[in-house]
Amino acid sequence: MTMRRFALLATALIAAFAAEAQIYKWQDENNKTVISDRPPAGKVRQQTQIDAEAPAAGSETGKTFADREMEFRKRQKEARESAEKSAKEQRATADRKENCDAARSSLQLMESGERVSMRDSKGERYFLDDAQREREVNKARQIVQATCR
Repeated sequence: MTMRRFALLATALIAAFAAEAQIYKWQDENNKTVISDRPPAGKVRQQTQIDAEAPAAGSETGKTFADREMEFRKRQKEARESAEKSAKEQRATADRKENCDAARSSLQLMESGERVSMRDSKGERYFLDDAQREREVNKARQIVQATCR
């Protein structure tokens, strides 16, 4: 008698799992497609029962979950690397612009005609004469040409 109850219980459980695995797809009165695990109620234009074990429409067949997970992680890594590369390029562009602006302002100061002072190796201040100023102007022009492309 207990064996009969066990068989009946096993059959009921299998039937319950099979019933839960069904997915229904239909179009309602407003011509909207509805997908549900419960059968439709009310007016239905077209009903289709989908096997839950079948792959979803548009999914790649033959690929395991591990393969899809690996591909997802690869895409994530590529996106992260792309974002890092883009941020690095933006920082480099900002640094070049800042260096160019500094070189131009230095050149403008040298060409302004105002007295310019510098510090020697001992830390003492001295003023540039005309020859020194001309050398500094030429140096500043080369720096501007090199940094402001």
